[in-house]
Order: sequence, then structure tokens, then C-alpha cells
Amino acid sequence: MRFLSFSRGQAAGFGALIGNSVVDLSAGLCCTECGYGVAALRTLAARHGADFPLSGSCGIKGYRPVVADPRQIFCVGLNHEEHLVDAGGAEMAFPTIFLRSSASHIRQGHPLIMPRESDRFHCDREISIVIGRGGRRIAAERAISHILGFSCYNGLFDTAEIGENEVLTLEIRLNGEFIQLADTTKLIFAISELLTYISTLSALFPGEAIVTRTPGGAGFKRQPPCLMRHGDLIEVSKIGTLPNRVQCGN
Repeated sequence: MRFLSFSRGQAAGFGALIGNSVVDLSAGLCCTECGYGVAALRTLAARHGADFPLSGSCGIKGYRPVVADPRQIFCVGLNHEEHLVDAGGAEMAFPTIFLRSSASHIRQGHPLIMPRESDRFHCDREISIVIGRGGRRIAAERAISHILGFSCYNGLFDTAEIGENEVLTLEIRLNGEFIQLADTTKLIFAISELLTYISTLSALFPGEAIVTRTPGGAGFKRQPPCLMRHGDLIEVSKIGTLPNRVQCGN
């Protein structure tokens, strides 16, 4: 089952996608975010029929970040072997963690604003882990059970359960041309390790996100550099599809 945040008419909503139809979990179900946890969301969706089609005159007019206002977004520093080599970094005993604000989310289909001062706007895409069940000092063997789903960081995400040894893949295309491939086999710190480590620093809450960091071959490290310009289309796929077009800022 997949979940999405959306705009329809003048209202913002949150729902489940079943086939090509949406169960509106925000309409009379008192559910506006994915912080309920996957079991509760699946139960709510299963009890109610579809409310409207995904597209068409009665469908969704725009997408919001799946978790529209997360309490915390934990970003991992260098976490792909190839990117570590690109950056000239040394091996690490523990992951580097930094935080981002919810205002930094870019909606699916909305423009990526390139600062007019920038001449090095490049591709740098990641896999996002969405927390479904909170906790503190989460044991590695229980980490997967705390995950609601995965995303290419915004837009639609899939809540299919995965085992520790299963592989998630992310593909990046610029103007239709393949430029980058990421998968979880290349992570320096595995998903379970990230949850365990971060939950020792701070309690995790449903709806929060952990971003696994870019793979190797980031745009400015390529030869020649692969930099984005006004009008370019960047697409991240495999875990849903996230398209955004680059737009020059004021």
C-alpha cells in the first residue's frame, strides 16, 4: 500500500493510494499525517472505500511532501563508499548526522529553485527512511519494524515490508539521461545501524525521516561536471517517481 500527501481544491490532504484511486484519510478520519504508524493507516484505509480518482477533473491537483511537517529530518553525512572516495574522506567509526528543517522539502512536480549566485547546482539525490513507530535506543534486530516506508525523499512512498538483506535502488536521470544509481548495498552504515545510532542520540517519532545520503558520482565530481541549469528536468525513480524542474531564483 502506498500513501501520499496532496492538494485538492483549496484543501491539503493525506491518503492511501489503492490502484488508481485515493482513500482520503484526512476526510472525516482525523488523519492528516503519516504519524499514526503503518498498521493504523492500513486499517483505516481498508475500512473505507475510495473517495476519488488519482487524476482527472475530480482528482489530485498537486502533491505535498509525504510527511508535510516532520518533527525532525536526520541527514547522514558521507554514507556511500563511492561518495567517500569522491570526497577524499577517511573511514569513520560512526555516521555523521546533521538536521534539516521541514521548510527544505520540495514537493513532487514543484521547481527546484537555483540561487542566482550559484554556478554549481548539481544532482544529489538520496533514499529516505520514514519512521512509523517511534522509540529510543532501538536494537538493530528490531530496526526494520520501526520503519513505515521508503521514499526517494518527497512524493509517494511504498510501505511494503523489507528484510534486512533486501536491496532498495534509486535511479537518477537528468533530462532523460541516466546519470546516477544508488542502492543500499553500497551504504557504509546500513539502515538498521542508522536507526540504532540515531535513536541513541534522540528519540525517534512517527513521521520523522532519515536520509541516507547521496551515492558516488555527484554532479560536480563528474568529469566533466554535470551541473543543472534553468529548465532542466531531474527525475528520481525506482521507489516511486519524483520529477522536479530547475528554475532560476530571483
